[in-house]
Amino acid sequence: MGESLFGRHRICAVIAAPTAKEMARQLRRALRFTRTVELRLDYLRSNLERGYFLGWLDLQRPRATMIATCRVREAGGRFTGGLAAQSVFLAVAAAVGCRWCDIEMETAARFGTSKHWKRFLNRARVVFSCHDFRGTPGNLAAIVRRLERWGGDAIKIATQCNSIADSLRVLALARSKRRVVAVPMGEMGLPARVLALREGSALAYGAAGEATAPGQLTLEEMKNLYRADKVDRRTRVYGVIGNPAGHSLSPLLHNSGFQARRMNAVYLPFLVRDVRDFLAAIAPLGIAGFSVTLPHKQRILKYLHDCDPLARRIGAVNTVVVRGGKLYGYNTDYVGVLRALEQHVRLRGSRVLIYGAGGAARAVAFALAQGGAMVCVSARRLEKARALARAVGGEVAQRARLRREFFDAIVNATPVGMHPLAAESPLEPTELNCRVVMDLIYCPMKTRLLELAERRGIETISGVQMFLAQGTAQWEIWTGVRAPEAAMRRAVLAALRREEVLEGKP
Repeated sequence: MGESLFGRHRICAVIAAPTAKEMARQLRRALRFTRTVELRLDYLRSNLERGYFLGWLDLQRPRATMIATCRVREAGGRFTGGLAAQSVFLAVAAAVGCRWCDIEMETAARFGTSKHWKRFLNRARVVFSCHDFRGTPGNLAAIVRRLERWGGDAIKIATQCNSIADSLRVLALARSKRRVVAVPMGEMGLPARVLALREGSALAYGAAGEATAPGQLTLEEMKNLYRADKVDRRTRVYGVIGNPAGHSLSPLLHNSGFQARRMNAVYLPFLVRDVRDFLAAIAPLGIAGFSVTLPHKQRILKYLHDCDPLARRIGAVNTVVVRGGKLYGYNTDYVGVLRALEQHVRLRGSRVLIYGAGGAARAVAFALAQGGAMVCVSARRLEKARALARAVGGEVAQRARLRREFFDAIVNATPVGMHPLAAESPLEPTELNCRVVMDLIYCPMKTRLLELAERRGIETISGVQMFLAQGTAQWEIWTGVRAPEAAMRRAVLAALRREEVLEGKP
């Protein structure tokens, strides 16, 4: 992309740790990914550790664009010393090779103007910054004018985004002004963080260690998963909408596919509480298609221009294509269920229990009915269970009867067993009277329900099989190209196994 305000590398690694040794370790590792780094001196636990680290930096003089920050608590930082001590640490940082210093507006207001700062910052360039961890202020333009009046070399706006609309307002600053670093914070701001460089932000941040702001991605995620520095105006943007959305492996699945096929496309997770908030962002962000997960699979129907006949019969959509500003819906959960179950159960003539009656359950019910199975539905809300059973010519199974009933297969179509309910099972061991248990949840691979089934000697099917099948079908609908299934499967399984190792599972 050529040279920018902060140099050629526009993904900035955030180095933040309590000790000089750990700061140095993070910095060495970060330089394998980028040559632009922010040094959070305020994270060091004492002035002594700050002295050790700055001394090490003076000896090493790494070839990188380094930005020194010693942020005070009022601006969301950890520095508790006075203005004089803060100024000294920044001055020493500039003297040992930091070409930039980030001065928060709380400090600048007490000792403002860049002329003052540059007198003792060894001619280091200055970013004047605003951080709001509560929300995105309505008076962003006034805040920008205030930061600009101090005469720095760049300004930074970092605000908590409590809606997708908030993140668009933050990105608009980068589009309208040069020398701006735009940082939409929070989980709702995460997609905009990835797209910030495309929109004109001078930098985007990735954590080399612990996250220092809400919604901050790791350096590896920014660089390798989302390729934020490669996203441009020709990049096709896709995503998943849900609540929650942060634990989805769909970004890994789809981005692995795009990378394997060398496509200029990116897939992002959108935390969506209000569907209309997301729909208003489709045009500004150039979204070409998206996945739909809980709780929006049925809600999205009323916003579609047209819908695949099967998805309309199911009454739930998990895949949307955007064409000419209009939305077209499909359901690939259906495909995923059939591919996963048919390998273990002969559906025709079998009796299968679905536990749950939401959007995912509807896809399962129609797939089973189409395959010739007798569908039984059990759910907390009896009326919803009855409605689904009627739609597929099945029957309702009262929860109280499950201990006395036998099924060829049981399918969990509820979110119980998924984060943050990973330790729970939707059904008791005595209710698992069947040959096969399938859980639609794929993370963790072995849910509490599947563990209970295995203890009873029952064959189990992880939701990973369905997840991969429905995901590759989505990918092909969007791209019109055969999905690189092997590469996508490898990436997902490797991530799930890493998660199990971190959780201490064998």
